Amino acid sequence: MRINPETVDRIKQAADIVEVVGDFVSLKKKGANYSACCPFHNEKTPSFNVNPVRQIYKCFGCGAAGDSIKFVMDVDNVGYGEALRYLAGKYNIEIEEEEMTDEETLRQNERESLYIVLNFAKNFYQNQLQNSDEGQSIGLSYFRERGFTNEIRQKFELGYSLDTWDSFSKEALEKGYSAELLEKAGLLIPRESSSSGGYDRFRGRVIFPIHHVGGKVIAFGARILKSDSSSKANQPKYLNSPETAVYHKSDVLYGIFQAKNAIRQLDHCYLVEGYTDVISLHQAGIENVVASSGTSLTIEQIKLIGRFTPNVTILYDGDIAGIKAALRGLDLVLEEGLNVNIVLFPDGDDPDSYVRKVGAEAFKQYLKKASKDFITFKTEVLLQDAGDDPFRLAAVIGEVVSSIVKIPDAIKRQVFFRRTSEMMKVDEQMLITEGNKLARRLSTQKKPERAPFQAGSMPEGPNDIGSMPGNFTFSEDDFNPFEPEPVTHEAPQKSKLYYQEEAFTRLLVLFGTKELEPTITVCQYVLGEIDGIDFKDPIFQHLLTLFRENLGRNYVPDTDYFLNHHESEIRTLTIGWLTSKYELSGLWSEKYEIYVPFEADVLDKTAFVNILRLKKAFIEEKMKVCLDQAVYAKSEEEQTNIMGEFIFYKGISMAAAKELGSVIG
Repeated sequence: MRINPETVDRIKQAADIVEVVGDFVSLKKKGANYSACCPFHNEKTPSFNVNPVRQIYKCFGCGAAGDSIKFVMDVDNVGYGEALRYLAGKYNIEIEEEEMTDEETLRQNERESLYIVLNFAKNFYQNQLQNSDEGQSIGLSYFRERGFTNEIRQKFELGYSLDTWDSFSKEALEKGYSAELLEKAGLLIPRESSSSGGYDRFRGRVIFPIHHVGGKVIAFGARILKSDSSSKANQPKYLNSPETAVYHKSDVLYGIFQAKNAIRQLDHCYLVEGYTDVISLHQAGIENVVASSGTSLTIEQIKLIGRFTPNVTILYDGDIAGIKAALRGLDLVLEEGLNVNIVLFPDGDDPDSYVRKVGAEAFKQYLKKASKDFITFKTEVLLQDAGDDPFRLAAVIGEVVSSIVKIPDAIKRQVFFRRTSEMMKVDEQMLITEGNKLARRLSTQKKPERAPFQAGSMPEGPNDIGSMPGNFTFSEDDFNPFEPEPVTHEAPQKSKLYYQEEAFTRLLVLFGTKELEPTITVCQYVLGEIDGIDFKDPIFQHLLTLFRENLGRNYVPDTDYFLNHHESEIRTLTIGWLTSKYELSGLWSEKYEIYVPFEADVLDKTAFVNILRLKKAFIEEKMKVCLDQAVYAKSEEEQTNIMGEFIFYKGISMAAAKELGSVIG
């Protein structure tokens, strides 16, 4: 089925770019626009810009640009239709669809099909929990024993799978879903002993749907409840969906969809291990919590948290052996610039059991009292384990310093070096020196090969340990390892003509409909002044042709025409021209009474200058051609004619330069 054009228009009008992008990243107001760290590439300094007036976004780091629909397509890696369906659901717009041809049906995105069948499965499991005798007596009883209310079960869309071989797959096949699609979604396991058919992956278990950050179901976690059957003796307690085209467990945090607004509002995220930990804390009123679902914390999960807050508190149970193993992996969090705290629960308790034991308010107070920053916590744990053994104490120093040097912020490193010095009763300068040596070794090991420059790929050099506050002196051996080695990247060179063609085309796209005088638009004026000139760059020539053809029909296309153009390259260019990386501070007029005119206020001058610069660049290209031809002239007469042409063009160029006020030699 295809969404009809009227519904598409309603979705476009309803979708607000700030709300849509804000569901996936934490936006900060910056003048008239909003900014954030880009979700499409790794960065620590925000270069992602959202324009609420034009309803567009633009990243100055990687070049990503578009509207609400394009953003959902890119951030979710889905097709156009699925992005529209997501936005329709967000804004409660009823979708009216039209029949698709067989060819269009075949082209439908496989990922969209997976989302549809996974949502069907979620609804099926919910229905079995609420309405089947087995679901009520086993699944619902289990959730009630844990104190989960009907509201919290609905919030997390919990369900139950019947203890039969094929109750789900049989229903899905009857509804028209293919066995191949069910297998690709991780819901059906094919039978090894036969050429066709299969059985349900989840049987006799309570179901925890796993949502991605936008709210779509992408996988399931399932917990077995019955233990009296010998057939279940060797089955794992928890069973998760396998990796699929839409589910990569290293990228996912359980509960992120339900928690993201609270994380953004409170500027803090609690990280736990299991599904029930998340649900129990939500029921206790602590909603800014997500789970790693039993997997080791990955860099992708850390970046997902970092979209919404830099502040993370990890909640551990009292298993010291497990904590020591986990501590080694938490350096990843420090490297991403997040502020990490640790809370340890009494032996035998986890977040789920402890909040049910002491209640919501006492639990919140415990979090405040027991929270320790990661470096302090790690130091205390390792010191306790080392005792008075000097060799083990030396190893602890190395462990702690290795974590501190991962912190990209120089001031934070200084604070932790000082605090660690006090805790371990060792000289602070010695810790800094060791940190520099360790960082230098790591830098040597990880030195990247030089590669051609790509947009958005320039490294961001961390700050210098040696430049931290304090009166420190460093020897040659303790040089600054955080100062990046100079790297020379040669970006493709563009000619002066290219930039003038771009400036001219930009003027047409942004201001072509504006009137310089009554009945004379910018488009009419500038096109009349460059009659006979064609552009060298294909996309700029294409746009120039569009203006010339439309002007011939007495129509000047406006900016929105190009913003909504069917060619993505034209849309991307237009967004880039509309989006300014910098905003003029109001202090110029408010404090200094200096008034800087906007471009729209001086269009007559801008148009005139653009025409002159374009003509000058166009002439200079002809001069280069003349010089090249003169080198290969076959006779003195031919060379004289070529140089005469060159001198003619040189005279025009000098006249244009004089008009522009340029200094030429």
